[in-house]
Amino acid sequence: MTAQDDLMQVDAIVARARVAQAKYEASGSQDIYDRAAKAAAWAIMEPTRNKTLAEMAVQTTGLGNVPDKIIKNHRKTLGLMRDLEVAKTFGVVSDDPATGITEIARPKGVIGAVVPSTNPAATPANNIINALKCGNAIVLSPSPKGVPSCETLIGYIYEEFDKFGLDHDLVQMVPAPGSKEKTQRLLEITDTIVVTGSQNNVKRAYTSGTPALAVGAGNVTVIVDETADLAEAAAKITASKTFDNATSCSSENAIVVVDAIFEAFMTELAKSGGIHVQDDAPIIEKLWPNGHLNPAIMAQDADKMLAAFGITDAPAHTEFLAVETTGIGKGHPLSGEKLSRVAALYRATDFEDAVTKTAAVQDHLGAGHSVGLHSTRDDRAVTLAHAIPTSRVIVNQAHCFATGGAFNNGMPFSLSMGCGSWGGNSIDDNVHWKHFMQTTKIVREIPAREPAVEDIFSDYWDAVGK
Repeated sequence: MTAQDDLMQVDAIVARARVAQAKYEASGSQDIYDRAAKAAAWAIMEPTRNKTLAEMAVQTTGLGNVPDKIIKNHRKTLGLMRDLEVAKTFGVVSDDPATGITEIARPKGVIGAVVPSTNPAATPANNIINALKCGNAIVLSPSPKGVPSCETLIGYIYEEFDKFGLDHDLVQMVPAPGSKEKTQRLLEITDTIVVTGSQNNVKRAYTSGTPALAVGAGNVTVIVDETADLAEAAAKITASKTFDNATSCSSENAIVVVDAIFEAFMTELAKSGGIHVQDDAPIIEKLWPNGHLNPAIMAQDADKMLAAFGITDAPAHTEFLAVETTGIGKGHPLSGEKLSRVAALYRATDFEDAVTKTAAVQDHLGAGHSVGLHSTRDDRAVTLAHAIPTSRVIVNQAHCFATGGAFNNGMPFSLSMGCGSWGGNSIDDNVHWKHFMQTTKIVREIPAREPAVEDIFSDYWDAVGK
C-alpha cells in the first residue's frame, strides 16, 4: 500500500464517521446519547473485559501493571459516568428570560483523538464516552503499542452497540500500522482534535488548522512543609508515585521537603516504602544510559526496577526511590519527568525556599500542569497558586488520584489535563464533556440596559480628574 493509499484510507474512515454522526445527531435525544455513552463505559468496565484490556495493555506496551490498570479502567470510567449523569448535552441546555438567551447543545462533529501508550484503554474510553454523550462520532489514532488494546476496546463497544442498533461507524480508529502521516491527516480533516501524550503530537495538533484540545507535559512537584501530617503525606505520596508504575502524567516526580522535618519525613517515607538515596550519580547513569530513559526501569514493578539499578540491599517492602539531588534544569535529568518509580528529592531551608525550588522545576518542565502541597496551612496553597505557573494545586491528597478527578474532590474525571498558556495549551481545565460540545444561542430582544456615562466613570473622575 502506498503512502497515498494510507491517506485515502483515513479519508474514507472519516467520511464514514461523518455520515454516521449526521444520522446520530438527526435522530438524537438525550436518552440516545446517554445510552451510547453507557454502552462505551460498560464495554471497558465489565469485569472480564476490563481484566483482558489491562493484561493486554501491560503485555503489549510493557508499561504499568495489571491490578492498577484494572482499577484505573474502572474508577476513571465510573467517575466520568457520575459526572455525565446529570449533564445536559441535547436540546435546550440553558434558558434565561433575564438575558433573552436560549442555548441549544450542538455536537462538534467528528472528533479525532490521539491517545498514548501509557493508558491505551482508559484514555480512549474516556474520549469515546465524552464524544458519544455530546452527539459526536470519533476516530482514534493510538500509539503503535496501544493498537491491540484500542482494537479490542472498540470491538467490545461494538458488541454493546449491537444490543440497540447503534452504528459502528460512530467509533473507529486509524488502521494499523500507524504512522505520522496517517495521524497528521486525521488531525487535518476532523472537526475537533483531542491529543494526549507526546508533546510532538501536541505541537502538530496546534498547527494542524483544526481546533485542538491538547495537553501539556506532566512533571509534578510536591512540597512537604513543617506543619504536614508526615505519616499521611508519606503514605499518600508513595501510593500515588507507585500507582500503575508511575505511568500517570500526575505522578510525583519531585518532592521538596523543608529542613525542619526532613529527617522525620524520611523516617515516615521509609515506613511507606520510599527509600532515601543520597548519591544521585549512579541513579542518573543507569536511568538515562545514552541519554534516553532505560526501558528496563521505565514504568516497571519495584523488583524489576531495583534489579536494573543493581540495588540488592533494599528493604523487602521498597516501593520507590527518593533520590536526593540539588540540580534543576538542563543537564539535570532528575529534575524532569522520569516515568518510573524514581522521584527527585530536594531539601528546602523553609517554605519560601520550597516555593522557589518548585517554581524552578516547573519552569524547567511541567509548567501549567499541577503541583502538590502537604500542609495544614491553607494560606500556603494560596501562596502556591499565585507563585507557581500551574493550573492546579492539589492539597493533602495522593496526587495522581486527585488531579484527574476523584470521588472526594470536585475536579472532573479525566485522563487529560490542560496546562493553560504556561504549558502551551488552549485550556487549563481537565478535558471533559463540555469540551466535546458547542452551543447555538437564540438571542431575543430585552428591555434596554444602557447606563449613563456618569454611572460608569464618576468614581474614576473623582479619583484622577475628568
